[in-house]
Amino acid sequence: MAEQNPSVSTSHELRAVAESFGADAERYDRSRPAYPEALVRAIVQRAPGGAVLDAGTGTGIVARQLRDAGCTVTGVEADSRMADVARRHGFTVDEGRFEEWDQRDRLYDAVVAGQAWHWIDPVAGADIAARALRPGGLLAVFWNVACPAPDLAAAFAAVYHRVVPDLPFRPWAPNMVDAYDEMCLKAAAGMRESDDLAEPEHWLFDWARTYTRAEWLDLVPTAGGHARLPQPVLAELLAGLGDVVDEAGGTVTMPYRSVAVAAHRH
Repeated sequence: MAEQNPSVSTSHELRAVAESFGADAERYDRSRPAYPEALVRAIVQRAPGGAVLDAGTGTGIVARQLRDAGCTVTGVEADSRMADVARRHGFTVDEGRFEEWDQRDRLYDAVVAGQAWHWIDPVAGADIAARALRPGGLLAVFWNVACPAPDLAAAFAAVYHRVVPDLPFRPWAPNMVDAYDEMCLKAAAGMRESDDLAEPEHWLFDWARTYTRAEWLDLVPTAGGHARLPQPVLAELLAGLGDVVDEAGGTVTMPYRSVAVAAHRH
């Protein structure tokens, strides 16, 4: 999923968009893709233990995967609606922005952020994460990037251009890998500002998921900025995207690339 503003450098300042995903938190929870198991294994294998802090935990999607891998996960989440869903999944969630999180002398083996670090100031976030990590602990931030085939991307783009030409958030565009590469560079630069973190590593994981028409249209409204569209406009957008899926045979196989930046605490 793409939650990218044309200006990656200031995305963490767009609070209205960052805190809009909770408008339909249950939909977000059921429709957003999880992360590849290879990414989860990489985090668990590189962390010195199983205590994890999930920055921007949302509804607890990655937290559940880490819990299934044997970790104990605490979340931090700015949106109370999202936090409530994560709590119903059994997680302790500290409510508030990560930049204002109260550590209270707690230490963790890993700090993670799935699909969330671009909403956090990268320098302040890296500094807070480093303080929360035990020596040898791991900071890992990552995103799922949808990489549609060119013909499918063009068909989706045509619907967006017709229905919402001024929408700054254009998911499933052909150039979104470039945008997320910029996010990774921004995250790595923030980590390098911390004296407590080692040189960041970049990880890549390729995978795919097939969606039915209903599953795809359930996912679309969770993209950045879509929750703020007037309902008639969103309905027209979904109808147009549904036509694209119908023309593709009723399903969409979406290739994803999961991109990550990770650094150990000295």
